[in-house]
Amino acid sequence: MSKKVAVVMGSDSDLETMKPCIARLQSFGIPAEVRVISAHRTPAAAEQFASGARENGFGVIIAAAGKAAHLAGVLAAYTTLPVIGVPIKTSMMGGLDSLLSMVQMPKGIPVACVAVDGADNAAILAAQMLALSYEALASQLADFKAKMAEEVAEKDRRIGEKL
Repeated sequence: MSKKVAVVMGSDSDLETMKPCIARLQSFGIPAEVRVISAHRTPAAAEQFASGARENGFGVIIAAAGKAAHLAGVLAAYTTLPVIGVPIKTSMMGGLDSLLSMVQMPKGIPVACVAVDGADNAAILAAQMLALSYEALASQLADFKAKMAEEVAEKDRRIGEKL
């Protein structure tokens, strides 16, 4: 795997939410670089990071932020790479504010978005994007989905035995 994934958080307080994302990327053998960059407090750093992401070996950017969650959109404005937003749950609106900040992007600056605190799905989506170019990763994803199906079938079997 030559492409890596950037996991960019608006604050270090987002790390606990993003740990499953980082772990899932690692489980697929996808190199990840984790950064804290604020769309509002360090906008120049956000521009610099995103505008150089492709040249620095990234294939996908995952951006996690809460409240006025503009990080994914700001990064998307400065790159042609796919950007996946992870809205972080907040105390004010339970993450709905974060979600709406990410999905309501203007025409021409798309951001893919997963569920509030959907870090694991962000990693899987990033892997699926990279798998378009890496057959071994596509095979890993197929195995991953087959294992999930087996786990559900086993749970179904156990429920049937209990009833």
